[in-house]
Amino acid sequence: MKNKNYKILVLSDLNETTSKTLKSSVSLAKIVKADINFFYVKKPTEVVEKESQLGAKRAINKAYVVTDKKIKSLIDPISEAYNIAIKHSFSFGNVKNEIEKCIEDTKPDIIVLGKRKSKIINFIGDNITQFVLKKHKGTIMIADTENELEPNKELSLGVFNNAKSSNFIENIVDATQKPLKSFNIVEKTKDLQEENLFLDKKTIAYAFENGNNVIKNISNYLSINKINLLFVNREKSNSISIQSNFKNVINNLNCSLILTT
Repeated sequence: MKNKNYKILVLSDLNETTSKTLKSSVSLAKIVKADINFFYVKKPTEVVEKESQLGAKRAINKAYVVTDKKIKSLIDPISEAYNIAIKHSFSFGNVKNEIEKCIEDTKPDIIVLGKRKSKIINFIGDNITQFVLKKHKGTIMIADTENELEPNKELSLGVFNNAKSSNFIENIVDATQKPLKSFNIVEKTKDLQEENLFLDKKTIAYAFENGNNVIKNISNYLSINKINLLFVNREKSNSISIQSNFKNVINNLNCSLILTT
C-alpha cells in the first residue's frame, strides 16, 4: 500500500515575496513527497465599500476573477519550472476565521508562512503568525524570503536547542549528505549535554552561553556555515525557554526555520 503524501499548506498575503515562499515550499515538498495547497484570504472591506447589494455582488465577482488570476500568475511559473502541482484556493471573509476553517478542512502536516526581513511575520497583519502557532500544533515552516530554499538542491541543515525529531524531519535530514550543525544555548558552555537526535548523521555542535547577544551570535554562525534550514523546538528546551524568546529567534535567525513540536 502506497504511503499517503504529506500535506503542505502555504498561507500567503500575496505580497512581493510570495514567489520565494512558494519556491521554499516546493523544495520541501520534493524532499518529503508532499502535496501543496496555497491559501489566501481577502478582507471583505478590501473588496466592497459602501455600495448597493447589486454593486457589492458585482465587486465581489470582479475581485474573485482578479484574485484567481493573480494567484495563478504566481503559482503557474513555479509549478511548471519544477514540475509539481500546486492547488490553490482563496476566500473573502474574516482572516482568522477563514484560516482556522482552512486548517480544519485540509489538516496539513506542515504550514508554511513567509517572513519579511527584520520583522515578525506579518501575514495579513492582525498577529496572524501567533494565531497560526496557537491553532496548528504540528510543524510550521517560516520561510526566509532573502535566503529561500532552492528546489532540487541539497540543503545545509542546522538544529537549534535539540529540536525534536519525527518521521517528517527524518526525511528532510536523510535528503542531505552534509553534516548537521547543532546550535545550543546553555548557561555555561561546559554545561552542554547534547542529545543526539540523529544517530546516523554526523553532527558538528556549537554551544553559546546565554546572554543579551546570544541570538545575534548564533545568526552570525548560521551565515558562516551557510545554513539555509534550521530546526527549532517550539517548546522549552535545555532550561532555556524558547517561547519567551520566540520573536527574537524568528526575527534574527536569517534562514528558513522549521518549528518542531
